Amino acid sequence: MDVIAVVTGASRGAGKGIAIALGDTRSIVYVTGRSIADGDSPYGGTVSETADLVTRAGGRGIPIALDHADDEAVARLFARVKAEHGRLDILVNNAAQAADSTTMRGGFWQKPLEAVDLITVGLRSHFVAAYHAAPLLIANGRGLIVQTGHYGAVAYYHGPAYGAQKAGADKMAADMAKELRPYNVAAVSIWMGGLDTERARAYLASLPEDARPKTRRDSPQFTGRVIAALYESDLRMKLTGRALIGAELGSKLGVTDIDGSAPLSYRYELGGPPELNPTLTS
Repeated sequence: MDVIAVVTGASRGAGKGIAIALGDTRSIVYVTGRSIADGDSPYGGTVSETADLVTRAGGRGIPIALDHADDEAVARLFARVKAEHGRLDILVNNAAQAADSTTMRGGFWQKPLEAVDLITVGLRSHFVAAYHAAPLLIANGRGLIVQTGHYGAVAYYHGPAYGAQKAGADKMAADMAKELRPYNVAAVSIWMGGLDTERARAYLASLPEDARPKTRRDSPQFTGRVIAALYESDLRMKLTGRALIGAELGSKLGVTDIDGSAPLSYRYELGGPPELNPTLTS
């Protein structure tokens, strides 16, 4: 049976890579985002482009143009999933209102107030999507909710709004997991490392050459590969409620990046959640 997935915020960046990776496993992927034309963002990318790439990868991409600040539009999305399939296997909450002010110098009070939109589209929108997805995951009898997380949940990174969004998403996954456990539905937060996204490339290009980090960046597809493996693994319910470092979980599940490399954990540089129990087996 085909895996049915919804990936939010997938016009570009991490969401786009996750959707494509799920396409590699022949999943049916509903791709959401606001961008319907390349000019909608300085970084390019559209929901239709991502959906096409999902289909080319071997799955079936379904583009859904919507703003995750619009609760009614989100409700319609999941009503459509119910009408077309009657169930859902995987929800990936990745949508975020990332403002350029996030990486500006200065204190939070010196930056445009729009930075706080991360709490609305990035935390609140995760809850709204999960609210509508939960009955479909329960109807399936087996499911997985993933929040895309980051070390900013425990370390200073891009300021208070960013940190609050990431820490809140971790706690939300933990509490959702408690309520969903009786229905065989897991909820986790997967922390991503430095990704080779359109936004990251533009930011690095703006820096003087001698100021650009030399470390390798993970592909946006890596997290999607980890999610697909976790969904199929016996560890899914053993790890429910946890915040997990994607690189460590990938190592546990035998998942590598698209170039065959193993992404690095930054636990000892930036901090991290409790380590994976070495006795856990997949």
